[in-house]
Amino acid sequence: MYGKQNWWPARTKFEVVIGAILTQQTSWRNVESAIRNLQRKRLMTVNRLADAPIRTLQTCTYATGFYRQKAQRIRNIAHHLLETTDGNISLLFRKPLEETRAELLSLNGIGKETADSILLYAGNQLILPVDAYTLRVMARVEGRKCSYDSVQSYLERELPRELEVYKEFHALVVEHCKKTCLNVKPDCTSCRVDPCMYRADHCLASDQGTV
Repeated sequence: MYGKQNWWPARTKFEVVIGAILTQQTSWRNVESAIRNLQRKRLMTVNRLADAPIRTLQTCTYATGFYRQKAQRIRNIAHHLLETTDGNISLLFRKPLEETRAELLSLNGIGKETADSILLYAGNQLILPVDAYTLRVMARVEGRKCSYDSVQSYLERELPRELEVYKEFHALVVEHCKKTCLNVKPDCTSCRVDPCMYRADHCLASDQGTV
């Protein structure tokens, strides 16, 4: 339906890390704006971000919402990387996956989705992020709400265990929810996901003349 997405759109591993934090509860367009601001200020390195005034970071990240928290979070992770890897982010991913994941989750403001996005896209670790879009699709397909862990376990069991498959699947789910499986008034007539309990119920209701 959508073609290859080539996700995650970032030039460096560090940019992936920062983008994963900034994208919390906002659109990617706003994240791109914030990253451009940080680049103009020449702050997209571990050392410079760690030393940057917090007000400067707040100004740069304003478009992403919750900018005070996010400014602090990206500076915190920059400090953490300096302390643990001397700024060489590749060292972070040389540890066993579960150890690195636990380390990321111990940092303020980094939850499972953010940690798993960092691991997959920056670290090339075989783990599938489950964002709100994925939970939406799975809830509609299954006809019930599903937890992060249950969805992740199911998809990792069913999908081919390949990095590019994981990256493209995650990106395509995002695209699907932005264009077709909308939160309000999804375009079920254009959807090719099959089977889907939500679409079955919705189409049945429409055929019977109800909404």
